Amino acid sequence: AVGAAVSAGVGGATRENAVAAAIAAAEEGERRGHWVAGASIAARIRWAVGHLAGLHPDDHADAVCALIGTSVAAQESVVAALALAAVSPDPWGTLCLVAGLGGDTDTIAAICGAVLGSVHGLQAWPPAELDTLRRVNDLALEPLVDALLALRRAHHG
Repeated sequence: AVGAAVSAGVGGATRENAVAAAIAAAEEGERRGHWVAGASIAARIRWAVGHLAGLHPDDHADAVCALIGTSVAAQESVVAALALAAVSPDPWGTLCLVAGLGGDTDTIAAICGAVLGSVHGLQAWPPAELDTLRRVNDLALEPLVDALLALRRAHHG
């Protein structure tokens, strides 16, 4: 689901369409995979997006914590990340909200940030924060992005 959302975003999808791709991939995974006890990720994403869309953004954090969950279980962390990405009015603000949720916030932020970044590009993130990320982690984002895009083009034409 996450890979499908990011791939769709890189391909030019809106955040809503990227999350729709995630739902479709989760449904495909349910058909092809092995059954495990737990709720349908696709159904939970669909429900969570609809629920959050009906709320004021100030209520998103409480709704995620109370109704979706933020544990390491994919039925919670993946659903929370994708639902928040789908309704995000502001990518950076959304990641700041995720950081304060509690639970598996690093995973939720990584997923949500990957989807929002794939849709909006590096311009989604404040330049000062990108500079800090690069400096603290000795990270060169642009060459990594260029290499990943070249790999994508090689496999998808």
